[in-house]
Amino acid sequence: MSNNILKIAAAAAALSAAAAMVASPAIAQSKPAKEKCFGISLKGKNDCAAGAGTSCAGTSTVDYQGNAWKYVAKGSCVKAGGSLAAKASNTKPVPKKS
Repeated sequence: MSNNILKIAAAAAALSAAAAMVASPAIAQSKPAKEKCFGISLKGKNDCAAGAGTSCAGTSTVDYQGNAWKYVAKGSCVKAGGSLAAKASNTKPVPKKS
């Protein structure tokens, strides 16, 4: 009887492992593509290093700092008035009309 229980437990473990391997790629593929968008973050709300005087997330010193960036959905940065490269100015972004 215990031999049957071991076989059932082994089969359950194998099914569980197979299900986990199948589910993992689906989760990874469901993440939307992102891009760095410069000049759109508010003071202290950037996602990472914003140039001289800053170290990482949350260290931008002014609203719309040109060298501070946030991750946004791919293709939405320029539409929001941001830039895909660091900007020299700290001007408020103007969204593009589609």
